Amino acid sequence: MPTRLTEIIDEFASAPRDVVLEMLLEYVDALPPLPPDMVGHDGMEQVPECQTAFFLRAEVKSDRRVEMWFDCPPEAPTTRAFAGILAEGLAGASADEVLAVPGDLYQRMGLAAAISPLRVRGGSAILGRLQRQVREQS
Repeated sequence: MPTRLTEIIDEFASAPRDVVLEMLLEYVDALPPLPPDMVGHDGMEQVPECQTAFFLRAEVKSDRRVEMWFDCPPEAPTTRAFAGILAEGLAGASADEVLAVPGDLYQRMGLAAAISPLRVRGGSAILGRLQRQVREQS
C-alpha cells in the first residue's frame, strides 16, 4: 500500500472520534477535474451502491502505474471525500499497490463510528470497483 494512503489511515485511526467527520470533509476538494473526454462519463463505470451518482475509471499504464478518475456531485460531500482520500492516497501508485489496499479501509480509519453504514458501504464499493478495474487490466 502506498505510504501516503497509510499515513491517511493512521491519521484517521488515531484521531478523536469527534473530529473524524471534520477530517473526512477536508478531502472533498481533493478530486481533480475530469479530462474533457470524460465529462459526460464516457468510459467511466457507475457505482450503484453509492446513494448519489458516482462514476470512476482506472487505467493501468505500461509502467504499471494506475491513473484514476472519479466524478461525484458537490452535493454528496461524504462520497466525494471517500474518492478524495483514494485520489490523494493512491496518486502515482502501482497496480500492485492499488490491489493491496484492504477492503475494510474505511473501517480501519474509524469512519464506521462517524458515518452511516450505508455511506461506508458506498465507499467500500468505490474501492472494490477501482480494484476490479485494475485487476482486469493487469
